[in-house]
Amino acid sequence: MRDFSLHLPINSVSFGQVSVALLREFHARGLEPSLFLISNQNDLSAQENVSEDFQKWLASCVNKSHSQHSRLNPVFKLWHLNGSLESFSEKQVLFSFHELDRVTDTEKNIARNNTLIFSSTYSKEVFESNGVENVQQIPLGFDKDNFYVKEQTYLKDKIVFNLTGKLEKRKNHKKAIQAWIKKYGNNKDYVLQCAISNPFLKQEDFSRLVNDILGGKNYFNVNFIGSMQKNSLYNDYLNSANIIIGASGGEGWGLPEFQSVAMGKHSVILNATGYKDWANNENSVLFETKEKVPVYDGIFFHEGQTMNQGSIYTFDEDEFITACETAVERYKSSPINENGLLLQKKFTYKNTVDKIISAMEQV
Repeated sequence: MRDFSLHLPINSVSFGQVSVALLREFHARGLEPSLFLISNQNDLSAQENVSEDFQKWLASCVNKSHSQHSRLNPVFKLWHLNGSLESFSEKQVLFSFHELDRVTDTEKNIARNNTLIFSSTYSKEVFESNGVENVQQIPLGFDKDNFYVKEQTYLKDKIVFNLTGKLEKRKNHKKAIQAWIKKYGNNKDYVLQCAISNPFLKQEDFSRLVNDILGGKNYFNVNFIGSMQKNSLYNDYLNSANIIIGASGGEGWGLPEFQSVAMGKHSVILNATGYKDWANNENSVLFETKEKVPVYDGIFFHEGQTMNQGSIYTFDEDEFITACETAVERYKSSPINENGLLLQKKFTYKNTVDKIISAMEQV
């Protein structure tokens, strides 16, 4: 690979987590690209197993960006579509995520000014159907440095479900929680752990939304945990469950659900969007979509804006409950999801970086 540069965020959210996984692979290969940090974010505090050698390598790559970068070299950027017209090169390869079914004129223009990569085949097809040709699909990998199976009992004699993600309409949290409560609410044999938060909401607004989800009632077996700033804590959270729920109506990949299934957890997954690139009937219990509804919620998604327009999938409550029941039976029959474990070998960051390098070589 000829000289190239990276433009990445290093933080504790999804973009930062993927960035660090990619950087570990570049480092393992002995490559020394220039590294530009988005928003000067260089926060490794969430990470596990960060060696001194890796930290020195990162510092060297950042220093190289100031002293040796050339705009003639390709740049690989991992970021939102919004903010990705800005580039350190005319040859920018942009890896981004898009969860909805429409592409605005602004999004098309950004796409046309980049070689565009999505982790989701659904996103690729949405852009292609809207006339964007320079788009590829490259899957993410299993993050073996931060997530691993722990031989530990967390909640004895309980069947534990996990539900994660940013609290917003797109994720279908309200519908999934209310359906789960309909079947398992206040049942001592079942627990729902909701690692749900939203840093853009005030605490009183978040509490109001949670109260609305629960219908103003209390359920002793539904716990809201919030965000976890350390991957070691998040790994414990993923290990503590028997079944992970993935009900998002528009998803770029579904990192927590994917990591969980790859660690041998059973799952209940909506058969749509980014989930479809890794979830199947062998490693997950799939439930089907019912219809599409507009994503606009008056909080995060507003109709008429220049980006993030369109609809998400929803689902039938009874089908979701049936899928949960099937997942429980699978767990009782075989506590370890052996087909899920196969994802660790099928999806690796070695494979992801191989494909990214190939994309950069073609620009």
